[in-house]
Amino acid sequence: MEVVVAPKLLLSGELRGPGWVQLEGATVVASGWGEPPHAATVELPRGALVPGLIDLQLNGAFGHDLATTDLAGWREVVRRLPATGVTAFVPTFITAPLEGLARSLERYRRVRDDLDAEPGARTLGVHCEGPFLAAGRHGAHRRDLLCDPTPERVETLLAAADGQLAYLTLAPELPGGLPAVDRLVRAGVRVAVGHSDATDQHVTAAVDAGVSMVTHLFNAQRPLHHRDPGVVGAALADPRVTVGLIVDLHHVAPTAVRVAFAAAGERIALVTDAVSAMGMPPGVHELGGEPTTVRAGAPPVRDDGTLAGSVLRLDEAVANAVHCGVDPAVALTAASRVPADALGRSDLGRLTPGARADVAWLDDDWRAAATWIDGRLAHVDEHRASDVHGLRPFPERP
Repeated sequence: MEVVVAPKLLLSGELRGPGWVQLEGATVVASGWGEPPHAATVELPRGALVPGLIDLQLNGAFGHDLATTDLAGWREVVRRLPATGVTAFVPTFITAPLEGLARSLERYRRVRDDLDAEPGARTLGVHCEGPFLAAGRHGAHRRDLLCDPTPERVETLLAAADGQLAYLTLAPELPGGLPAVDRLVRAGVRVAVGHSDATDQHVTAAVDAGVSMVTHLFNAQRPLHHRDPGVVGAALADPRVTVGLIVDLHHVAPTAVRVAFAAAGERIALVTDAVSAMGMPPGVHELGGEPTTVRAGAPPVRDDGTLAGSVLRLDEAVANAVHCGVDPAVALTAASRVPADALGRSDLGRLTPGARADVAWLDDDWRAAATWIDGRLAHVDEHRASDVHGLRPFPERP
């Protein structure tokens, strides 16, 4: 049994303290504010104890593009992500030739069992962002590879994923868009609107058909106009959808961040949309097998200057949101419980009894200082935790 005490605890959407969480094996068995019922085994001198962060959109990190990397690359990503407070994530594969996407999905299926055994962040199935996207909103996706969601193409991806497709982003206004939404949802796949020129009426029809998410709000989608609310207006107004938001302060301006949270704060999921350049020095990296360039202090871009993902850490996204004026409890919930709920994972993203023992200690600047996954210490920042007694790796399970 481990009892971790901190000055603040995020519990059921509230951030206050002092608070504590009791872990037994891979499960949270108790949590609360005030004095714990048992002696603390770890006392944190500052910062907050929060559920492990969950990234719904990660293309790559640490030099590895998840659409093309091998098992060694996957292992490095899952082992190093806890240093950012992330305990679970959805690997994202962007537009590619259909057969290439199918190969990426099959490759993920082959490595998933190995990854589940790794002492690192868990994967939660795959997100396919494309190829069923609007040509006029293609962003960093190759326009020549975009196509309509015909039944045959949808079945190809479903067969390749074999139950491992968590969600798929598409433009519902494309020919066959609404039938594709229906087929995907019936197959157990969640659907997001993204890279879309849909009107608000078309988005509403897509939500009626089963869409439950919107991919990176404001970016590569029909914007908000008072007589043409578009994808953005529909996303902010419809309580049925979870809305992804990239708060790297390049994709979305601080005022727009505040607008999004003011309109739909309980439905905003902070995402990174990070590419292989995350955690790496500036230079040329990959996104979807194509080059993307990162310069110091700037986001990744294609050769024509188009934004191509980010180098954002999810704990940094929380810090940025707070800097923009978002309440810390709301920002933290947007990086934990909201994404968990979007995937139907009531066992993740919270510190209530029965949840998985995925926990992050964030320092006063909201950067990860330590991370537990399934009750085992997966990361300790030696500099930030140098004054903490009792912060030690838990014994490996037999």
